[in-house]
Amino acid sequence: MFPNKKVQKLVGSKIQVEMKGNLHLLEGTLKSADDYLNLHLVDTVEISEGEKLRSLGSVVLRGNNIILVTPLE
Repeated sequence: MFPNKKVQKLVGSKIQVEMKGNLHLLEGTLKSADDYLNLHLVDTVEISEGEKLRSLGSVVLRGNNIILVTPLE
């Protein structure tokens, strides 16, 4: 299965995203994803060493900057 199909199945669920060049993780609810893995997250928070740093709200992430997408329980 292609990665974009797996990610599109996660729409509506909480995910954690690791970005290139960033020591922090982003957690939020996946609102939408396209064929280039551009992601739209809502209720997004920035996480560092297990602690919430700040709330970011609605965020659009460019697919070529994403390293890892992890579904959360």
